[in-house]
Amino acid sequence: MTKQMNGAELALLNSAFEGVVRKMSNTLLRTGRSGVINRGKDFSCCIVTRGCELLAVADSLPIHVLSGPDMMAEAMHRFHPTLKAGDAYLNNSPYHGCSHPADHTIIVPVIDDAGVHHFSVVAKAHQADIGNSEPTTYMPAARDVYQEGALIFPAVKVQSDYEDIEDIIRMCEMRIRVPKQWRGDFLAMIGAARIGERELIELAREHGWDKLHMFERQWFDYSETRMAEAIRAMPSGKVTGTSRHDPFPGLPEDGLTVKAEVEIDATEGRIVVDLTDNADCVPSGVNLSEACARTSAMIGVFNSLDPKVPKNAGAFRRLDIRLREGCVVGKTPHPFSCSISTTNMADRVANAVQTGIATLNGPWGMAEVGAGLAPSLGVISGIDPRTKQVYVNQIMLGFSAGAATSVGDAWQTTAHLGNAGMCYIDGVELAELYQPMVLRKREFLMDTEGAGRYRGASSTVVEFGPVRGTFDVGYCSDGHENPPKGVCGGGVGGKSDQWIETRDGERKFLSPIGVNPVGRDEMLIAVSTGGGGYGSPMERDADVVAEDVREGWISSERAKSVYGVVLSADGAVDAAATAELRRL
Repeated sequence: MTKQMNGAELALLNSAFEGVVRKMSNTLLRTGRSGVINRGKDFSCCIVTRGCELLAVADSLPIHVLSGPDMMAEAMHRFHPTLKAGDAYLNNSPYHGCSHPADHTIIVPVIDDAGVHHFSVVAKAHQADIGNSEPTTYMPAARDVYQEGALIFPAVKVQSDYEDIEDIIRMCEMRIRVPKQWRGDFLAMIGAARIGERELIELAREHGWDKLHMFERQWFDYSETRMAEAIRAMPSGKVTGTSRHDPFPGLPEDGLTVKAEVEIDATEGRIVVDLTDNADCVPSGVNLSEACARTSAMIGVFNSLDPKVPKNAGAFRRLDIRLREGCVVGKTPHPFSCSISTTNMADRVANAVQTGIATLNGPWGMAEVGAGLAPSLGVISGIDPRTKQVYVNQIMLGFSAGAATSVGDAWQTTAHLGNAGMCYIDGVELAELYQPMVLRKREFLMDTEGAGRYRGASSTVVEFGPVRGTFDVGYCSDGHENPPKGVCGGGVGGKSDQWIETRDGERKFLSPIGVNPVGRDEMLIAVSTGGGGYGSPMERDADVVAEDVREGWISSERAKSVYGVVLSADGAVDAAATAELRRL
């Protein structure tokens, strides 16, 4: 009979595996060449078992890792049945487990001295340029993958015996507009994966491979138990949530509603999310890869549960995510484009799940997180007049979008659901140093929060333009016509918007998508979505409302008209007037 590890041993080995992932992440952060990696932190690392199950994901973006690494590992095994030490594989194919083509992913099998495969380490990083037909990795208007133009690598070997396969490197360098930048990011991902490989081998030397696999099995069983307990604390029932995407090229003129049917079986400790009753794939880049469809549904579930439940293949045993082949939020077949698979429709799926769950009686679910991505998170490109060199980079100048929950106010800088607040906002000085640009303004907008007992995030506004010459900004903004909804009586968060301000102050409003030029002496004004509120604003603590006014989140007029809180001239709560107003 196999000896069971005790709780302390499980905890220590879990920390050890997560420590390996954190070392991989630190390597990527410190050595990545492009700003989206070394400043924005738009990357993730994880460990997958030899059975292609997700094991450890410390400090990773949910949309990158909850589903996908397992599918990419399966693709590696399918295309390369014989794995050897020193191999490395590049996968960015949304048809073979990757989230979307912009997320280049390095997979390294961890193999012992006898040639036995034990784990795989995964380093995934969003790229500023991948050879698309336009200088951006977000192509919402792409009719198909051919118009999108990205090089697609379905688990292609890029290293053998720890040496680069130069044929693949040359292909990328010829196609990508910033080859040195991409090569630096490629080396950073390889380095992160090799750090993970080295650390796992050292961990096995200390504990033995058999013990690591024993931990794997028991950790999955423990995680499944925790997941089942969290679900059993919820009421059984079947709910339907919806979230509506703004009009886009390839979508209906009035936008597209995403529907999620969620069935909770508290007795059995299981949740089913059914996404099959949705539209077919569209001639647009908004289609979800299977990895993102599955992950976004899981995000909505985990946002509605005890946050201490481990996120791994053991917990996933209690989830049944039902997808349909050829569905815009299902299993997208080649050659439909999945260019913006990690953001727009993925956000709508997760929102549909968590707002649906919020309709249950009790502290469940979450309001809508605001949609992305505003031009302040766009891809900026041009020729730097200071160096005469081409540049392409994703900027992260400002975002908010966080939703209120049943227990607290929003995390302001969530950015979008798949990000979960893990990415960083660019520092002004570094943004202006790396690109020929100037930031004129970056701030939160007053009175744009999703009002509620707990409030959603406020919108941000960012104003920026060329310091000399011109540049282009590519983006895919959602949430102007369908801003983030509140739940359980909560209010709607601020809507998105974008326009060009000319030298004489004229405003030219922009399409929600595109690669738009910003001319000399012009400013691009980008407003991000806020986030939905949870519960009635009249239930918000009056002293907390007064503090919101003092800090500038809301005006005294909004405090009175929306929250029913009357403030005196010194900003203190007028208790009698407030009580009277809230009784009306």
